[in-house]
Amino acid sequence: MRRPGDRKDAKLLRDIDSMHFIMPLMYPNRCDNEAFISETVDLTNVMKYLEKKNADGPEYKYNFFQVMVTAVLKTITLRPQLNRFIANYNLYERNEVSAAFTIKKIFKDDGEEGLAFIHSKPTDTIETIHNEIYRQVSYVRHEGKDQSTQSMDALQKIFGFPPLKKALGAGARFLDKRGLMPASVIATDPFQSSVVLANLGSIKLRAGYHHLTNWGTTSMFVVIGEMKKRPFYNEDGSEEMRMSVDLGLTVDERISDGYYCSRAVRLLKHLLDEPELLELPLGEKVEY
Repeated sequence: MRRPGDRKDAKLLRDIDSMHFIMPLMYPNRCDNEAFISETVDLTNVMKYLEKKNADGPEYKYNFFQVMVTAVLKTITLRPQLNRFIANYNLYERNEVSAAFTIKKIFKDDGEEGLAFIHSKPTDTIETIHNEIYRQVSYVRHEGKDQSTQSMDALQKIFGFPPLKKALGAGARFLDKRGLMPASVIATDPFQSSVVLANLGSIKLRAGYHHLTNWGTTSMFVVIGEMKKRPFYNEDGSEEMRMSVDLGLTVDERISDGYYCSRAVRLLKHLLDEPELLELPLGEKVEY
């Protein structure tokens, strides 16, 4: 039930400690409160899992990015403080767990980009996330523009004149800050999601830091680097080359403390070490 102070997309957190009450008043901008976490993950078990999933030759193969999206969504579902955001000096928790990412239609300099937005449910598994990613990627690459891009194109045509452009920006920021943006905009704006993922490995780049934005509500950004082999040490001290990936996570430090975030990273790495757990519903707890 929606109560006074709640937003269309989130509920106002009322019973909070004094630290979470004071922090937004002292540091109101999301970009001033970024905590960056860098991790290197051994992908040995993920690669074995993908080989097994693709053994029967599915029409749309399972890949590491789908594993990563599912693992991040499950992590946020089981660590709900990561699904919080601060807007207009208040702390909110989203009504759903969602993920957004960019789709490159053609890997060329002049290739257009589209946007994908995953609205997850606690009952989702890697299979349903895999199918939804396939649906959205196929539509953007073969059918046309996604809804968010269509909306931006329409606004460009209407408000292209400089004075109107400035008025549009001011009005949009006013509505965004107060949670008054139309539900249709919130549903397709990637920076209104729980997390934005950037698969830089698909364009042969390393993972690294990516800033958050003061626009929207996204409190977490995950950058995925290029997969490559590197040396790992076994328990007996011997060295072994294994497939791995670097991850860069940027989090708004006002939404949770360092211990909570460190356990979230631990959970994420555990899910990547035991990817079979992603076949469980996102909302089903795991030991880690």
